[in-house]
Amino acid sequence: MPEAALLDKIIKNVRVVRPHQQSVKQLDLGIKDGKFAQISANISPDQAKDVLDAQNLLGFPGVVDAHMHIGIYQPLNQDAVTESQAAAMGGVTTSLNYIRTGKYYLNKGGSYQGFFPEVLALSEGNFFVDYGYHVAPISNSHINEMQLLFEEHGISSFKIFMFYGGYGLHGLSDQQNLFLMINKEERYDLAHFEFIMRGLTQLRESYPQAKDYISLSLHCEVAEILNAYTKIVERDQTLTGLKAYSAARPPHSEGLAICIASYLAHETNCVNINLLHLSSRKALEAALIMQSAFPHINFRRELTVGHLLLDIEAPTGSRAKVNPPIRSREDVEYLWQAVLKRQVDWIVSDHACCSAEKKVSLKYPNNIWLAKAGFGGTEYLLSGVFSEGSKRGMSYNHMAELLCLNPAQRFGLLEKGDIAVGYDADLVLLDPNETFVVRAAESESQQGYTPFEGLELTGKVKSTFLRGNLIYDRGQIIGSPTGKYLRRPYLKN
Repeated sequence: MPEAALLDKIIKNVRVVRPHQQSVKQLDLGIKDGKFAQISANISPDQAKDVLDAQNLLGFPGVVDAHMHIGIYQPLNQDAVTESQAAAMGGVTTSLNYIRTGKYYLNKGGSYQGFFPEVLALSEGNFFVDYGYHVAPISNSHINEMQLLFEEHGISSFKIFMFYGGYGLHGLSDQQNLFLMINKEERYDLAHFEFIMRGLTQLRESYPQAKDYISLSLHCEVAEILNAYTKIVERDQTLTGLKAYSAARPPHSEGLAICIASYLAHETNCVNINLLHLSSRKALEAALIMQSAFPHINFRRELTVGHLLLDIEAPTGSRAKVNPPIRSREDVEYLWQAVLKRQVDWIVSDHACCSAEKKVSLKYPNNIWLAKAGFGGTEYLLSGVFSEGSKRGMSYNHMAELLCLNPAQRFGLLEKGDIAVGYDADLVLLDPNETFVVRAAESESQQGYTPFEGLELTGKVKSTFLRGNLIYDRGQIIGSPTGKYLRRPYLKN
């Protein structure tokens, strides 16, 4: 056996699911130096040091969960360990996390020049999956730091929380400057959003080779609508729980924010726009209208597994509180139809580990207003989409596009998201016939509960490989954290 031909590992009998293909083929996968090096119907076992048999399980590319939050409610270095373990058990091999200055996260304001290196230091050696960050420019000075973040740290994606202008993470707020830790004369408002967009346009012009991978993500809700409707709903004793929360942050608030953001993108020539976690028919319809109105804007439309699996009747109640809210069953089914019509670009978890004591008041357990917003779910991302998508006739290849390749390509991870020679050997083996009931007690997350408790899903992750190394296998996390920080855009050689 020639030394040059030696593979590190062969995984035989994989039913390979690739994006943008029409079928699933049984193949062997040869891995060398953490990359897929040979893919064919029959690789001789004597070509590798290590040979595994996938036993005809489906093989998806490692899932790219492009919307997570690490360290929002727990210390970042601790959160990274347990929540990336949860990611691995769900077939996620790449975690892209939103972060900002201000309350929560590191509870610090100031410059990203000092803040972001601390984020990286707390992250290093604690992730079981590869990881990266999206950054939100909160203060005026942060706009000038976008170039620094791009050049020094490989940050190519940024975020705006539109509702922060007059609404806090959890409710009405007239102290936004204290919450965001910015100077009292500064305003986090539409003008600030415009200048972020102008700054991003300038960054794209300065780096034409990376222009396709520099983008802006938006959480689209209008603070004034939320404030007004929250007051109305709180006085209405007939509305409680998730129904009340959805009514207090109504879908048209999303639609209006999308229209405003889209026009600002047009005005500033900020052409790569990601519309995050669209939760309702009105939000998605507004996104499609804006695409038609501004065809030169390269919009991407994101959904979450929470908004696709849960509705306002969910028995887990306040544990399913999230921004934007869980909606009606009619909205859920509309979102699924949009997925099937290929009007959605990717699906994520919006994972934010929030402990039970932050979700349910011991004194007032049914009071939705006392619950913190957000919950984990990265461990159910692939299985949730597989289970419900399969029921609706969604192809496995389409799932691989939305969960793997599309987010990887948008965010400049050009060696992630596919099973192809030269790509990182990130792989998920999934049993399409195994049905299981979601139980929080079986999750690696430190959250301690899940809003998906009791859901029956078909499609169980059996094994997860990161760059060819087994990191999760049949209920067990394998080894220690080996996740790498991903500078972006990571352009293929």
